[in-house]
Amino acid sequence: MAADSAGHAGHADGPEAVRLALLTSADEDMTGVDALTLAVQQATAALGGLGGLAHRRDPATGLLRLVAVCGLTSKTAEPWVTVRDENAGPARAVREAAYVWQAEGGTGTGAAGTASVPLTGPDGPVGALSVLTVGPGEPDRGRQAFLHSVAAWAAHRLATLPEPVTGPPPPGILLDMGDGFLAVDEDWRITVANREAERLLGVDHLAGRVLWGLPASRTGGLEGHCRRAVAEGTAVDHDLRWPTDQRLYRVRLAPVKGSGMAISFADVTDRRLLAAGNTAEERRSAERTARMGELTVALAEAVTSRDVVRAVARHVLPPFGADGLVVEALDGGRVRVVDSVGYSEEFLRRLDEVPLAANTVVADVLGTRAPRFIESPGEFVRLYPDQRSLAVTSAKGAWAFLPLVASGRATGCCVVTFARPRSFSAEDRTLLTALSGLVAQALERARLYDAESARTRGLQRGLLPRELPSLAGVSAAARYLPAGRGDEVGGDWYDVIPLSADRVALVVGDVMGHGITEAATMGRLRTAVRTLADLELDPDELLTHLNELVGELGHDYYATCLYAVFDPVTRSCSFALAGHPPPLVVHPDGTVHTPDLPVNPPLGAAEPPFDVLELTLPEECLLVLCTDGLVESPTRDVDQGLALLRQTVASAVARAPYFSADGAERLDELCDLVVSTLIPDREQTTDDAALLVARTRCTPAQDIASCSLPEDPRAAGQAREYVRRQLAVWGLDDLAMTTELLVSELVGNVVRHAKGPIRLRLMRSRSLICEVYDGSLTTPRIRRAGHTDEGGRGLHLVAAVSDRWGTRFLGDGKCIWAEQDIPVADRPRPGSARTP
Repeated sequence: MAADSAGHAGHADGPEAVRLALLTSADEDMTGVDALTLAVQQATAALGGLGGLAHRRDPATGLLRLVAVCGLTSKTAEPWVTVRDENAGPARAVREAAYVWQAEGGTGTGAAGTASVPLTGPDGPVGALSVLTVGPGEPDRGRQAFLHSVAAWAAHRLATLPEPVTGPPPPGILLDMGDGFLAVDEDWRITVANREAERLLGVDHLAGRVLWGLPASRTGGLEGHCRRAVAEGTAVDHDLRWPTDQRLYRVRLAPVKGSGMAISFADVTDRRLLAAGNTAEERRSAERTARMGELTVALAEAVTSRDVVRAVARHVLPPFGADGLVVEALDGGRVRVVDSVGYSEEFLRRLDEVPLAANTVVADVLGTRAPRFIESPGEFVRLYPDQRSLAVTSAKGAWAFLPLVASGRATGCCVVTFARPRSFSAEDRTLLTALSGLVAQALERARLYDAESARTRGLQRGLLPRELPSLAGVSAAARYLPAGRGDEVGGDWYDVIPLSADRVALVVGDVMGHGITEAATMGRLRTAVRTLADLELDPDELLTHLNELVGELGHDYYATCLYAVFDPVTRSCSFALAGHPPPLVVHPDGTVHTPDLPVNPPLGAAEPPFDVLELTLPEECLLVLCTDGLVESPTRDVDQGLALLRQTVASAVARAPYFSADGAERLDELCDLVVSTLIPDREQTTDDAALLVARTRCTPAQDIASCSLPEDPRAAGQAREYVRRQLAVWGLDDLAMTTELLVSELVGNVVRHAKGPIRLRLMRSRSLICEVYDGSLTTPRIRRAGHTDEGGRGLHLVAAVSDRWGTRFLGDGKCIWAEQDIPVADRPRPGSARTP
């Protein structure tokens, strides 16, 4: 099925002809690998493929080696680096010297199949050009012919250019090469040299000589370039004016792993003189063509729709002298603006979400699938009189409307605009039409990514708290920042959990890695923490249970966590860490304290028990908790990041009144400041980050009342009397009856079923909290009482008259508590007197 280039070109029409025109206009100085890369990019775009590959046959082993790739990640391309399977599409194309289409064979790329054609040299196939297809079935005959044409162009360019040198060629070839060639070992001793190299260096029989012992080798910084190539481990190309004949040589320095370096000299004097003699228009044309090549690479790297538009603006507008760009997508019969450059928001609102039928110029372009070049406002109005106002308000002088067609369907329109009227040459039209095909394919991929990204962001929002509670003892603000590249979800989380007696649990955690799996794991752990916190477990006990859960997920699951419990009555805060950065305690004067917390391994790798540190906090302070993604980066270790965090917070607190009456409302500002300082470039981050800032407040002494009770039946009566007196002092007489009933039942249960000492504590907060302490570890439970039972209904009454109730265990007993909501008007005012 092989044929010559001219024969295949005859089969290509429409966009394929434009792509071939783009190839044939490419710079003659393009290297062989660059030519292959451009061929792969154009073939992939024309076939609407997932990606493209070019292989060259290794003469020594017969294996196909990957030399150019487009549209595939390094992981996806890895199975194609060396083709060892003789039945693989590229191998068959070389062996049979013909086009081969092969259904997907388990490479894991997700492609529907592989279309391969041989790269044919004078003596037969020297490699293969392949496209991983995504559409249903085999490419049609027209696209097969186009693939042959691209391969013929690439093979022709390879045949007329010197090969990139990666090792000594066979001696028979070496002597006849028109280019100079020599190879040196790791001691810079020449091992192989041809006649042209001997002529350039002015010495016969170079083998065995040290390169730097030859005077001519010190020309034009050659030694510096050679040593740079060795240090970087990559090939280096540069132009060099040779002193003996004053001609210009293109020198290629290619390190050969384990055996030294290969050096080639290609005379490019005539080629450079010819290029220098081109007219200004020819140079501009060459620049535009080069920009198109750069655009192809940029579009292959673009991830989001915004990335695509920015790539087009950067690589297309300057060489064409354009000043505006609008990319519009067809969405449910309406034209939606994806992104733009050079237009006001007001003008874009007129374009956005307009029915396709109302935008006649875009409807015309998409209906015919042909570009429309309009060279003046007068021509615009003559062609589309109903769009006169659009032409006037755009304040543009010329337009290129380019249809975006991907996978055989019209998906949108790319509009390139110019400030003044202008004409479009045949070359302009060819290049801009080629641009539309590249943009369509890139935008289709980007829109799929955008849709998936929106779903993942929704998942992340669903897993994290929708809003943090503002509690009597704590107000908080938080930020979650996904990694700047890749998945926009991760395993970092934060939470603020209200406990009994106005106590608050603060949590920050990090499931190692980022992606959907880690986000799902994070959701499970956050739910587990909330469940365990409701059981009023101490921090070390909670981390022990969480460690067991992570261990059950698998041996490769790990997570870090900081769990803290703040008690506003005692001003104590208990911290437990599992492989996590320590918190910061910020005093009102800006002093920042980093608690010296014991280091425990991450969850999944730890062996309980976990160490706990209990601190007494000042009357008011800020607690700053974060994950390592905030303080650690490729250019900064954790200690440096924590130092910067301390400095940023201390400076901010010294300047702003975070501890004033409205200070809690400023916590969001503090979070924004910390994030912008520690992560100034979000796009360059490689890890997720979470930040939680909590302002703590202690409970005023006048809002707490307690008394001891005797261990006999008199206790219930004394408790009721104490409640009446204290609620009268607090002005809560309306709650006296229900509160007396609560304490009577709770104290009576202690007298009957537990043991002393018995203590009653009342707290006035956003609710009235009633607590009864005893010395027993037995758990009170609601049970079903029979019709004739004289008891067993006390906890039913407690549950009925209170809004919330429960039990928490202490080291020497337990506390049974019940809460009743207090009307807002009767609640204590924030900022009232504090405990001394």
